[in-house]
Amino acid sequence: MRPTSTPMPSRPDARTERLVFGALAVAALVAALLVPTYPNYDSYYALVWGRELADGVLPSFEAYAAPTQHPLWNLVGLVLGVLFGDDADRAVVVLAAVSHVLLCWAVYRLGTAVANRPVGAVAAALVGSSFAFLLFAARGYVDVPFLALVLWAAALEARRPRATPRPPGGERTFTAPPGAGDGQPGAGLPMLLLVLAGLLRPEAWVLAGLLWLWHGPAARVRAALAAGTPWRAAVGPRDALARPGLLAGVLVAPVLWALSDLAVTGDPLFSLNSTSALAEALGRDRGIAAVPRAFVSFLSDTARPPVAAAALGGIALCLLAARPLGLRALHVLAALFGAGAITFVGVGVAGLSILPRYLTVPVVALCLFAAIALAGWTLLDAGHARRALWRGGAIAGAVLGVLAVAVVKADAPGRFATELRYLRAVHDDLEAVLAVPAVQDGLRCGPVTLPNYRLVPDTRWVLDVGEADVIARSDDRRRAAGLLPSTGVALVAVGEKNVRRIGRADGTPRTTNRLPDGFREVARNRTFVAGVSC
Repeated sequence: MRPTSTPMPSRPDARTERLVFGALAVAALVAALLVPTYPNYDSYYALVWGRELADGVLPSFEAYAAPTQHPLWNLVGLVLGVLFGDDADRAVVVLAAVSHVLLCWAVYRLGTAVANRPVGAVAAALVGSSFAFLLFAARGYVDVPFLALVLWAAALEARRPRATPRPPGGERTFTAPPGAGDGQPGAGLPMLLLVLAGLLRPEAWVLAGLLWLWHGPAARVRAALAAGTPWRAAVGPRDALARPGLLAGVLVAPVLWALSDLAVTGDPLFSLNSTSALAEALGRDRGIAAVPRAFVSFLSDTARPPVAAAALGGIALCLLAARPLGLRALHVLAALFGAGAITFVGVGVAGLSILPRYLTVPVVALCLFAAIALAGWTLLDAGHARRALWRGGAIAGAVLGVLAVAVVKADAPGRFATELRYLRAVHDDLEAVLAVPAVQDGLRCGPVTLPNYRLVPDTRWVLDVGEADVIARSDDRRRAAGLLPSTGVALVAVGEKNVRRIGRADGTPRTTNRLPDGFREVARNRTFVAGVSC
């Protein structure tokens, strides 16, 4: 195989790129504003905790069934709360929608750096069209800005120029690639982005460690091997502290995370311990035994089976023909996939919930590998004997994949729209029932109680109240101690779908979705019944 040359992007191409993704960002902004949706459970808690910080109160990390805190996301909640007030929940969704476009832009940049623009465009399309990622954006998940930061760090790293080390001047001297020395710039900005990402999700800690390793000890090993110097002679114990600036970057996010836990709860490992305890209480899949099956099924489902199948072909091409095709910076793709896999295994070892969200980084890597399989033929000369064959196979595979998705997932767009309408209806009904005058009167008599934890942060945000003012009747601690309130407002979910979605929850008794004794019904809508006791 003989690859075509891949010139650096010209100014018109760069201008077109900015215009395209700028237009997509505007479209995402308009869609987020015109189609009201609301944040998920974790993001509502981040808004609540941000509001508590603004009020000078320690965040209620230890609240019943509270999710894992994400330090930077809490600060985002604080800033959005100050800027937009009660509309900060909508601002979170807008931020996530724009972050989704930034994620696709970063994927395009990374695909272009690894191969060329067609590969980058296909990869961006595969990521951007994923209903899983679109739902994350529509619900304001922390995962979307996290992925955008990670992929921009990867794109910047992949675009760094490379150089071949010069022969050594002596037995232990050699020249490392650009960025391998402390005084050479280049890796600092990717590390900064990973530090920020590491304050959103811990997966970035592994990526930061790999970035330091690549530019520190591994860079010296590569340079020694390229110069013909035995690496064991060229690399000594002191190299374990190579690139101290980058090494410090590896430690910043986990240290700040632990310090925030310590300051609020007195336990620097509170996030880890509480997440494990919550997973056990909710009866979710957890433990290392659940990892292998979940790893394969989650990757395939989130990426979509045809994309996962194409990714296998892309991985084979990278292993067998990377040099002939002129593929570059494949260590970045390997790091994205490997770091996600390592983290997922670590989740199982730590006894945390095994969730598809923990594999979003490897899924993006699979989309990039799939793009190489589908558009890598553009790397060959126009007259290359295998170009037409590859192009035909890629087009046929793409058509079959689209047809397969269209048949198997024909209802996906409809289900996506239905889900957004349902979530909006639940939120609107929650606000409406809480605004009923009789319910407002009942709030003077005691707290709001809910069947379980599902809508606790939403209710706290709507009412702008503290932890003690919104209580889940499924809270075992309160139930065992007889501390469930006998006065105030009690909400119950009505309707089969509502009972299934918000009236019940994993690890909680079904009997909590009924009005407690002594509460009389004062309001009803399509989602809730409200009872009051004074």
